[in-house]
Amino acid sequence: MKKSNWLIRMVMLAMFVALGVVISPILRVEGMCPMAHLINITCAVFMGPAYAFLDAVLIGVIRMVLMGIPPLALTGAIFGAALSGIFYKVSKGKIWAAVLGEIIGTGIIGAIVSYPVMTYLWGRTELTWFFYVPSFICGTLIGGSIAFVLLLHMQATGNLKKIQNALKDVDTTKEKVA
Repeated sequence: MKKSNWLIRMVMLAMFVALGVVISPILRVEGMCPMAHLINITCAVFMGPAYAFLDAVLIGVIRMVLMGIPPLALTGAIFGAALSGIFYKVSKGKIWAAVLGEIIGTGIIGAIVSYPVMTYLWGRTELTWFFYVPSFICGTLIGGSIAFVLLLHMQATGNLKKIQNALKDVDTTKEKVA
C-alpha cells in the first residue's frame, strides 16, 4: 500500500472514530444507539470490514472510558460493523446488504452476546437472554435507514465511488517489467 494511501485511510478512520464518539449520544438510550449504526455501516461501505470493526472497537472503548457507557458500547457495535462490511463485500457492493449485516450482527448477535457480558461483568442479573434484542434491532433499523438513504444518495451522485477509490488498497509490490 502506498504511504499516502495509508495516511488517507488513517485520517478517514480517525474521522469516523471522532464522529462516532461525538454523535453517539444523539438519540441514545441504554441498549439503543442509532448513530453508532450509521457510522458502522458508512465506515464498512467506505473502508471494508476490518476498518469498520476497528472503528467500532475504538469508538466503544473511548465511550466506555470517557462517558461511562457499559460494555454495550462494544457488544452493540463490533459484530454489526464487521458483518456490515462482510455482507457488503460478498454482495459485490449492495448497500442493502451492508444494512442487513448491521441488523443481524448488532440486532441479533450483539444483543444476545450482551446478556452474559452485562450479567457476569456488569452485575445486571435481572435481565434475560433476549432483553436487548428489541432495542438493538430498533436502533439498527433507525441508524441503518439513515445510512441507507445517505449512501444511496452518495451512490447516485457518484461520490461514493470516488471516496471508495480514494481509500482503495493499492498493491505496490509488483514491479514494472521493462
